[in-house]
Amino acid sequence: MFFDKTGTLTLKQPYIKKIYTVNGLDENDILCKAAAAEYRQTHPIATAILDEANKRQIIIPDISQATYQVGYGITVQLGDQHIRVGSKSFMEMENIIIPDYIQSVMSTGHEKGHSFIFIASNNYLSGAIELAPQIRHEAQQVIQQFKQISLCIISGDDETPTRKLAKKLGIDQYYAGVLPEQKADLVKQLQDQGKKVCFVGDGINDSIALKTANVSVSIQGASMVALDSAQIVLMDNSLKNLPEIFRLAHDFKKNLKKSYVTVSSLTATAVGGVFLFNFEIPTVTILSSVSLCSCLIMSLLPGVKENKQSS
Repeated sequence: MFFDKTGTLTLKQPYIKKIYTVNGLDENDILCKAAAAEYRQTHPIATAILDEANKRQIIIPDISQATYQVGYGITVQLGDQHIRVGSKSFMEMENIIIPDYIQSVMSTGHEKGHSFIFIASNNYLSGAIELAPQIRHEAQQVIQQFKQISLCIISGDDETPTRKLAKKLGIDQYYAGVLPEQKADLVKQLQDQGKKVCFVGDGINDSIALKTANVSVSIQGASMVALDSAQIVLMDNSLKNLPEIFRLAHDFKKNLKKSYVTVSSLTATAVGGVFLFNFEIPTVTILSSVSLCSCLIMSLLPGVKENKQSS
């Protein structure tokens, strides 16, 4: 079972821990540029940046154009400034140098499980925003109920924060720095090995993997693309009912097997009786009716059981 990290195992929105500036620039100026770039975005990091800008009563300027690169970041034109906001990989891809001071801060933050978003202006780094995740309070308990299943965190975030979260939740496997299409590739690799894969995610970046997985689960409040791609949506905006899905599936499979055995047995008895014991039509009709009624009763049992438990 694959779990997305941000917005799935953690609360959808992280919070801004600290803003770091380069060359004496103002914190609010850095935040203003980031908020302008992310103004029309709806992902959790954008929401965290915009909320912080509103708290500081920063007036967000209009941008003239924007180019979004999924899994990396966004580039916008703000007046005469070419603004880039995104991951470390995005900065490296755009040949923007990250100073040693920021590299040191980033290493310290990663050891705490924090993430970083970088802001560059006209090909020079302006600053970085440190984001701290908030783990869902039910995540630990839910993970404990899936010890019989192979679990894995898959994230576009850096390696250290992903590793820290995996260790905290007791998950042995994780993949970090994964792009959207690579998430789907990892799912496909396991399927090619004959394994059934469940993917739990909430973001636009998860949509391809959600469509590829054998079972796909999302959470209310997720992106529309994720909700449209998922087979199952947890409507209480929580992971606590995820084990219930697997229990229901197990009960359904068990009930289906019982029904099959019952129908097969009665049908074999009826057919065998006709040839071996000269069963007449009324006898065969009774056996067929008993078979039908048995299947009907067994199909209703799970619903009766659920009603008893809820009451």
